[in-house]
Amino acid sequence: MNVVSFLRPSIKETSPEEVRRLLQEGQEIALLDVREEAPFASGHPLFAVNLPLGRIEERVVALLPRRTVPIIVYDNGEGRLIRAVTLLRQLGYTDVSTLEGDLQGWKNSGGEIFIDVNVPSKAFGELVEHVRNTPSLPAEELKARLDRGDDLVILDARRFSEYNTMSIPQGRSVPGGELALRVRDIAPSPTTTVVVNCAGRTRSIIGTQSLVNAGIPNPVFALRNGTIGWTLAGFALDHGADQREICLTPGNEQKARSHAVDLAVRTGVRTITPEELLRFENDPSRSLYKLDVRSPEEYQTEHLAGFHHAPGGQLVQATDEWVGVRHGTLVLTDTDGVRARMAGHWLRQLGWQEVYVLDDWFDLPRETGPEPHRLVAPLSDVPTLSADDLAVELKTETPPLVLDLATSPVFRKGHIPEAFFILPADLVHNERVVTAGAIVLTSPDGHVAHLVAPHLQNINRNVRVLKGGTRAWEKTGRSLQAGLSDAEELSAPVDVYKRPYEGTDNARVAMQAYLDWEFGLIAQLERDGTHGFNVLK
Repeated sequence: MNVVSFLRPSIKETSPEEVRRLLQEGQEIALLDVREEAPFASGHPLFAVNLPLGRIEERVVALLPRRTVPIIVYDNGEGRLIRAVTLLRQLGYTDVSTLEGDLQGWKNSGGEIFIDVNVPSKAFGELVEHVRNTPSLPAEELKARLDRGDDLVILDARRFSEYNTMSIPQGRSVPGGELALRVRDIAPSPTTTVVVNCAGRTRSIIGTQSLVNAGIPNPVFALRNGTIGWTLAGFALDHGADQREICLTPGNEQKARSHAVDLAVRTGVRTITPEELLRFENDPSRSLYKLDVRSPEEYQTEHLAGFHHAPGGQLVQATDEWVGVRHGTLVLTDTDGVRARMAGHWLRQLGWQEVYVLDDWFDLPRETGPEPHRLVAPLSDVPTLSADDLAVELKTETPPLVLDLATSPVFRKGHIPEAFFILPADLVHNERVVTAGAIVLTSPDGHVAHLVAPHLQNINRNVRVLKGGTRAWEKTGRSLQAGLSDAEELSAPVDVYKRPYEGTDNARVAMQAYLDWEFGLIAQLERDGTHGFNVLK
């Protein structure tokens, strides 16, 4: 008898109908797709969260903070379910089941299938434009205004790194969560036209509607279809731009706060005290997400202990990257009273019932620096070696097999020249790994390598971790090798979905297909019936 078929009956199953009921009734639920991101993007339920099998230990504690939350796991017949359920149970999650019939069962039950990633937010953006008639300009009109020298500013609502890669000429980087706070200083004259852009549609729409909701007097427009629309119109993009938002003045900050408070009240965002937050933290029935929505620089300078960094615009655009439990409790914070409320007023419209803002930082513990790793369990004590030791061993007659567990984009940017790319989920099944002599695991900072090493030790006792990871190798002055050749692949690089709206090498047909897909999302929402979105009128 096949091992999988023997074990499968012992695992509880949850029907697609039950999943839809939980979603519609507003109960906490985590629907996990344990495939890699590219297969996930090819089709999944609306509120499925992508948590690949090989990344569970790395990411699960942030996505699923409550160990008793109902978790439903599925794939598309790839055989990852048993391993995923077993691992989640070993990590202390007590209510884990599989989706009856897997992805095909969802389809057979009449469940809607959505492609791409961060789909709830993108579908919501289309609904916002439909309901609110969010004003927009086509690329041709914006180009004509620029050529005439009209009084306008172009605000790029994406992350700075995306803006720096490619941007509209004369554009300024103002990530979406910063727009309502800073626009009055960027465009102090009420006659200055404000144009908000992203790469595609969602952040342009949400950013523009944020400014409309926030009551700025200026004419405001979204750049229709973002940098994709600009490119399809035949216009050139800038590369390497570095204009950022300007300083904030107290008077404009107060105006922004007044409007943000009003929007929070209108949409049901509530203010929470430190004492109430403590009660939430001690509530075993509540999946609690504590999120700091400020800029990366502000977060690293100082933040509240235990708060994750989730810049407000990105949090609205890609909520599922931070929040793995639909209908969990979200507590947002900032230092100005604007950004948390602006993000919160969108999250409420996105169907999140429990959204709070923490203003009072008095006497709460603080931290500095980048966000630390959130460990689901203490790191195992595994053998390590230094970069110098590895360099010596690689020159011997029987060098170790070096396996890099970085994501494929990071591997392409730079890896130890002798390293091979492999997905963590493939380690224990890859023939070359199973039959290897000595193995050295690395990852960007060594953290993921430490997490994965104990699984590999079950089939090969001679497993070590490069201390400090690939960064430690680079710090010794040794070079890294760029690219990812076929000879370096022990796994297909399907861990990252190629987004048609990012990068500079996308085919025009792919960009147009992406836009066409976004236009159809409202009809999909109506067929799906689980979204719970409620756009502010």
